[in-house]
Amino acid sequence: MAELPGDGDGAMAAALSRLEAGETLAAADLEGLFALGEDGFGTTTLGLVWDRISLEATRAYLDIDERHLQPYGIVHGGVWCAVVESLASVSGAIRVAGSGRFVVGVSNATDFLRSHRQGRIEAVATPIHVGRSQQLWQVVLTRASDGVQVARGQVRLANIDPGQVTT
Repeated sequence: MAELPGDGDGAMAAALSRLEAGETLAAADLEGLFALGEDGFGTTTLGLVWDRISLEATRAYLDIDERHLQPYGIVHGGVWCAVVESLASVSGAIRVAGSGRFVVGVSNATDFLRSHRQGRIEAVATPIHVGRSQQLWQVVLTRASDGVQVARGQVRLANIDPGQVTT
């Protein structure tokens, strides 16, 4: 496993070792290692709450309220796209973190299946393909109340070696 920048205490290496051993971690186990609990678009703006993370699935949820709605009173499609992108990007970043690489989104195709107005939405990201140069993740969003899918998406990520980035 490559040494990770800013990982003086080995916390990142320890978390990645646990994931590679097949463990599922609570999001709290990764606080400070990835931008899961920090202020930002996913957490502050969307209200996304990270739950459980493994190399095979990432789980999060959000409680829909008025900030997520478009003028007709249903969730704005951009919210679903942002949730799909967030889960896929974090999942992909975790898959390549041990190599010192990072990921960038190349495409996001999100389908809106049913309208939704309020209540908890659960999101689960699973890998379709994890390769040397790219990854493909599927994210499914379901209503917690009845398990019905409201949206699903696929995100293709490019695995980037920092040494290959030009300014």
